[in-house]
Amino acid sequence: MRKNFGAMALLITGLVLSHTIEAEAKTNRSPRPNILWIMLEDWGTDLSCYGTQAVHTPHIDQLAAEGVRYTRAFTTAPVCSTSRSAMLTGHYQNYTHTNQHRTQKKHILPYGIEPIPLLLSRAGYCTALGCGLSKKTDQNFTNKLGFTANNWSQRKPSQPFFAQVTEATTHRTWKRDEENPIDENNVELPPYYPDTPLIRRDWANGLEQLQLADKTIGKILQKLDDDGLRDNTLVILIGDNGRCMPRGKQFLYDGGISIPLLMRWPGHIKSETVCNDLVNTLDICKTIIDLAGVEPPHPLHGMNLFSDEIKKRTYIFAARDKMDDTHDAMRAVRSKRYKYIRNLMPERAYCQYNEYKEKRYPTLAVLNVMHQEGTLSPEQSHFMASEKPPEELYDLEADPWETNNLIHETPLQKTAADLRQALQKWQNEMNDEGVTDAFRQGGWPVDYPTRSLKAWKEIVEKFHPYVFRMPGEKIRPPDDFIGQTRLLNPKNKSQ
Repeated sequence: MRKNFGAMALLITGLVLSHTIEAEAKTNRSPRPNILWIMLEDWGTDLSCYGTQAVHTPHIDQLAAEGVRYTRAFTTAPVCSTSRSAMLTGHYQNYTHTNQHRTQKKHILPYGIEPIPLLLSRAGYCTALGCGLSKKTDQNFTNKLGFTANNWSQRKPSQPFFAQVTEATTHRTWKRDEENPIDENNVELPPYYPDTPLIRRDWANGLEQLQLADKTIGKILQKLDDDGLRDNTLVILIGDNGRCMPRGKQFLYDGGISIPLLMRWPGHIKSETVCNDLVNTLDICKTIIDLAGVEPPHPLHGMNLFSDEIKKRTYIFAARDKMDDTHDAMRAVRSKRYKYIRNLMPERAYCQYNEYKEKRYPTLAVLNVMHQEGTLSPEQSHFMASEKPPEELYDLEADPWETNNLIHETPLQKTAADLRQALQKWQNEMNDEGVTDAFRQGGWPVDYPTRSLKAWKEIVEKFHPYVFRMPGEKIRPPDDFIGQTRLLNPKNKSQ
């Protein structure tokens, strides 16, 4: 499995990331790097180093300042198990049949594909999972992953390590930051949310939890320094999928697939670098495998982030399928300027029933109330409609929040055709099964709205004390109440 590591080291240290990334090449041979891969759970680019207002994340900001910050980085799926299955293998989840979130009948990976940690372990790496934080892997396949340790401190002398850790606290439920609470009046909301006090406070609570996560990440990075491992460790920080808010996680808008990507590698990545290339999480896998000098048994789908090839990339792709027992399917292709979304089940509402979201998203409850009352703006109402358009097209330069569907605009028909063709080509290459009759007939009921206006108003009231709790105040979200107030409908199989 190994290549000539001496030759590889020369190649690595001589790499130059042209234009936006400049590697500071060394003249001497260096050992294979350690790799520390940190994942924020359910978190997009809502970080101060990406320009988010009101939040204070000094440790993450310092990591960005000491390396490269990618401005167009994306996950391949907008939920944890599918996006993580892709990252654990280096292959799109649809290609490996790991694309259904919370898969019950898991199978071994096809085509002889083996997990990245297993390949690294065979190549001589100490492969550590957790390092004192979450050991979440959440894969939709049965292969052994190949992690051999709980912490990089368990490695042998001179042995390189690969460590994957998850800062899971950014997954709802969120805690308040007692030391640095955020005034909800200072946050900036996307225009597809109504500007209400509850939604502002919900958003601010998420930013406060991020501040707490930043402190934990600072401790991990300090431990790396204390162990004398900083200089030869590539540190990678990402989100496993986009923000856990309505129109974010579970959907293919940028709120669901756009993620932070920060990398630091002293002597190899120039500090204070900003990269605008189109990249995805599979590129991280390819980069790691190349740096380790490993030849995978099946060619990976990503590109090496240190290569010139990646600058020529035209598109990135993403897919959404089953979320828990909510059956829906969407595909997307994105260029630097445009995004095209194909809704494979347009007859279903974006907000058809999903237990997790209805129990955990206060903002969704407000949206449902205002939608049934008819008080949302047109750009806010789009997401609450009872059906989806078969196709969506957005000009991301003019409309970064993706609120104006341009699919029928005459001047953009060639653009739409090019994106359709690219997406279809990708689906063919992935052996994408799309939507089967069994899939369409399965899952939770699709009655919409999922609850009456009265029920949603009651839920908003129940959420209120939880959302507006003071720092240090212990109030749980009203899970039990919400689970008992589902709209009673004779057609609804869940009642």
